[in-house]
Amino acid sequence: MKETAERWDANKKLMLGERGGKKINGFDLGNSPLSVTKEKVQGKRLFMSTTNGTKSLKKVQNVKYLFAMALPNRKAVAERIMSLNKKNVLILGSGWEGSYSLEDSLAAGALASYIKYNFNNEVNISNDELQASLALWNTWKNDILGCLKTATHGKRLTSLGDYDDDLKCCSELDCLDIVPTQFERGVIRAS
Repeated sequence: MKETAERWDANKKLMLGERGGKKINGFDLGNSPLSVTKEKVQGKRLFMSTTNGTKSLKKVQNVKYLFAMALPNRKAVAERIMSLNKKNVLILGSGWEGSYSLEDSLAAGALASYIKYNFNNEVNISNDELQASLALWNTWKNDILGCLKTATHGKRLTSLGDYDDDLKCCSELDCLDIVPTQFERGVIRAS
């Protein structure tokens, strides 16, 4: 990523990245959703590297359709998925350094729940992991922020500083119409 980014004009790019929840030295922005404003990013190519998400996206970059989802854009992503009328959908959470992540499972359950209960087609949940994610969503859907604060990553962020506003932002549901979509291998654009 850095090699590709170095070929771009400095005025036309932003480097975003974090390791362990902290902004990478020399990068323009970290991983805070509040720092990525329209004013800062409009007209720029964003190069992003994260502890977990980047690796997950690379693992599935060869699929025909790839969308990035968080709780704020759940509805938009669900509707895009269902508009494709595909028989099989893979929901992949990034986890934390190769391990389970409560917040990713919550998001997977939220997406599966929306698809299952808002479309008239028969949806079959085909594995135990997604069944568990649905159960987790049903347990925490009325206290999303509480779940994020309970998660080890939420606690990790809290130990690094004041991330309460970031956690609140991440707990908002269905408030964004943006569907980050892979348009070419390794390149995701808002659509």
